[in-house]
Amino acid sequence: MTTNKQVIFKDHVSGFPKESDFNFTTTTVELRVPEGSKSVLVKNLYLSCDPYMRSRMGKPDPSSALAQAYAPGKPIYGYGVSRVIESGHPDYKKGDLLWGIVGWEEYSVITPMAHMHFKIQHTDVPLSYYTGLLGMPGMTAYAGFYEVCSPKEGETVYVSAASGAVGQLVGQLAKMMGCYVVGSAGSKEKVDLLKTKFGFDDAFNYKEESDLTAALKRCFPNGIDIYFENVGGKMLDAVLVNMNMHGRIAVCGMISQYNLENQEGVHNLSNIIYKRIRIQGFVVSDFYDKYSKFLEFVLPHIREGKITYVEDVADGLEKAPEALVGLFHGKNVGKQVVVVARE
Repeated sequence: MTTNKQVIFKDHVSGFPKESDFNFTTTTVELRVPEGSKSVLVKNLYLSCDPYMRSRMGKPDPSSALAQAYAPGKPIYGYGVSRVIESGHPDYKKGDLLWGIVGWEEYSVITPMAHMHFKIQHTDVPLSYYTGLLGMPGMTAYAGFYEVCSPKEGETVYVSAASGAVGQLVGQLAKMMGCYVVGSAGSKEKVDLLKTKFGFDDAFNYKEESDLTAALKRCFPNGIDIYFENVGGKMLDAVLVNMNMHGRIAVCGMISQYNLENQEGVHNLSNIIYKRIRIQGFVVSDFYDKYSKFLEFVLPHIREGKITYVEDVADGLEKAPEALVGLFHGKNVGKQVVVVARE
């Protein structure tokens, strides 16, 4: 037996989540798996803070096809990087590394499932990357841009929440395609990062713009071919006015709406008809069969320094609630990661 620190979900949330919506407790865990079971005991090393987790904090919604609500009184869960301590599963042995869904705790007992847990084969890159660039967010960027957006060389691409876990990679993929890329973010620091670190052609702070439609017109005088949608709301309204004929919008997230009691409506929808705009929502798990192809593509670029990635690291499981809540106030710069243990 050993102690096991956990982040416990107190009760269903309305509005913006707060640190007080979570308890930090210590329990015990047995350092072995039941004989004959296919479960795996893992030590969690890194945890991923992701906007979609907000949808699991509300009350259970039978109409939702995706978000299974967190259970009050239980640890929350999400993507993490872990080391196998003991295994009853034929595909995993002690010492193996994996990424996938785990509890927000020091140790988790999981039953590995296809497209929910992935063995880590490449350790010459930072392990924390498997919470971001080489994990769910990276795969989201890759699938959303190439599979949903169908990009062509020379097209114009706009990315909202562009310095976040997904957006920073989308912009770099678009530049590699020979596209003209503009991103938006919520601070001067993030805007500078887009221009200097990630190679965006232009970027703007949406909080400083009184007229988003005019801001996009300024950045895209000839219109937008592809919009990678991460925020929704008024930004989507402004984009629709500025889209080109046969434009494509990949709807990845709507972080501006997640904490509202009544979500904002979308206007300017007639543009979809007259400009023949294709809007497609997507969920990354639909594309996990392409994960090995994604790794073959992205790993050489990382090793050669052609793709870069910025992480915002919170040290210690006790910092996890603060890091997660901070996402919804734009406090993170880059991919938000929680370090539980480095070994």
